[in-house]
Amino acid sequence: MSYLISEPKYFGNKSWRIKKTLLHIKHKHSPHFACFRDKMSANLYRGAKAFLYAARLAKIEKVFLNGDYRLAKRLGFNGVHLPSKKLQMIKRAKRAGLIVIASTHNIQEIFQAQRYGADFVTFSPIFYSPGKGEPKGLGNLRKIVKSAQVPVIALGGIISQRQIHKVRMKGARGFASIRYFVQ
Repeated sequence: MSYLISEPKYFGNKSWRIKKTLLHIKHKHSPHFACFRDKMSANLYRGAKAFLYAARLAKIEKVFLNGDYRLAKRLGFNGVHLPSKKLQMIKRAKRAGLIVIASTHNIQEIFQAQRYGADFVTFSPIFYSPGKGEPKGLGNLRKIVKSAQVPVIALGGIISQRQIHKVRMKGARGFASIRYFVQ
């Protein structure tokens, strides 16, 4: 399973550019899941709406909004991707009928996300990713996958087919990336 996460640096913040970029990525890579993530824009609503529209045009299986489960529900996203600092919101997002992906960086966060009912977790960073701290590595990914009761999506620094193959060999349910999809 492949999971595209957007970034304003590559997608911009104009509706037409978000749509154009996402449709280009869909034709090149065919991600199963896609997440709209924009921590910089003053108008998250407009960008999220454009992203959701383009994702539906592209027939992407599941579309997520990063961080805001209320807006995700209001706009009709399939789910929400919650950062590790918002794991306590998992239950609320689930009650709203959303699929929840939770960002995690250690086994304690994974166990917490499981207790709250997350459907998936991302574990990161696996490889070097600018500004994301020390890579966890493939050995830690293997241990996490074996310990987790929820599907684990490898995230962080995944930019090549070789890396995708490596994380799959360690048992990850899939991979998530920004840069892999926009190269």
